[in-house]
Amino acid sequence: MKTLSRLMIAILSIIMILCLLPTAGSSAVAAGSGIKAATQKVSAAGRTFTVQTVRIPKGTKTDVGLANQQVGQTASLSSIVKHYGAQAAINGAFFEAYGGAPDPYGTLIKNGRIAHLGRYGTTIGFLANGTALMDSLRLSVTGTVQSTTGKSSSWYAIWVNRLPGASSTSVIYTSDRGTDTGFTGGIAVTVVNGKVTHKGNNNKTKIPSNGYVLVYTGDQKYAADRFTVGATVNMNIAYQDINGKDIPWQQVVTAVGAGPRLVKDSKIALNAEAEGFQDPKILTAAGARSGIAIMADGSVMIATVPGATMKQWAAIMQKLGAKQAMNLDGGASSGMYANGRMITAPGRLLSNTLIFGTSGS
Repeated sequence: MKTLSRLMIAILSIIMILCLLPTAGSSAVAAGSGIKAATQKVSAAGRTFTVQTVRIPKGTKTDVGLANQQVGQTASLSSIVKHYGAQAAINGAFFEAYGGAPDPYGTLIKNGRIAHLGRYGTTIGFLANGTALMDSLRLSVTGTVQSTTGKSSSWYAIWVNRLPGASSTSVIYTSDRGTDTGFTGGIAVTVVNGKVTHKGNNNKTKIPSNGYVLVYTGDQKYAADRFTVGATVNMNIAYQDINGKDIPWQQVVTAVGAGPRLVKDSKIALNAEAEGFQDPKILTAAGARSGIAIMADGSVMIATVPGATMKQWAAIMQKLGAKQAMNLDGGASSGMYANGRMITAPGRLLSNTLIFGTSGS
């Protein structure tokens, strides 16, 4: 009996020790990032491609990495990674890289707020718990303004945080753009904590940290007449898909818009023209590509390939097991980093990136 009792005690001790040890799956996330890079040979569309991939566990913290922490700037991928303390990163939305201000084209959502508004393509978004979504997000920004006399009017903004160009338009500027609007022209309306605090000619108008500036240019200047100092301003954001259907993106904290969509529900779903793309570089030509996929287990895969048409890129993503996948900016912008190493070095400075495993900078 004593021998049996000693044996039972020994067995129980071993069980207790094993229970205290982390499992293989949990230790990967707890002890490190769990982010894994690989070089893969993929046979797709009648060819074999060398693809660089990085797998990122579901729940990994995400953020939009902005060049110099502002919309409309450029910086090296390595400097963006360093500032945010990222463990992985990939170039994000298309941007103006051939002259003029390097403003993005796609939608950017950072810390739950719209940092830039785009009106085409496909967007990947992340909830606070790391759940990834992918859809043809189309945002609209509208609101109401009530004067001190009680008169109520409606308003809308066409863009967020970009230079207006020569067209007549209305643009919202937030602190993600910097400290001021960055240009002269138009009528500026400053809103702080839901109240109009100033209205006048825009001359690099200061952007409040607890509000925004609405600038109306050209034929849209008349719309500024409905704003008076002291008026109460409300803003509404609608989240819809390309067909005008409401989609549940209100809780998305991080998002990057580019496209086109490559894979939907594990099937190739490429229709670039329907998403608003007209450039032959997207429609027919081959080039360096960057992309992102949501896998069946909810993890994320980012990837680059040195040369592929969009049809080939879609086939590659499907072969790699993507449940949902989309294209990101490519060509000289194609760049990817993981675990202290530049896996794909971009050939130009970047405007924005999607980063993972951030330190919270």
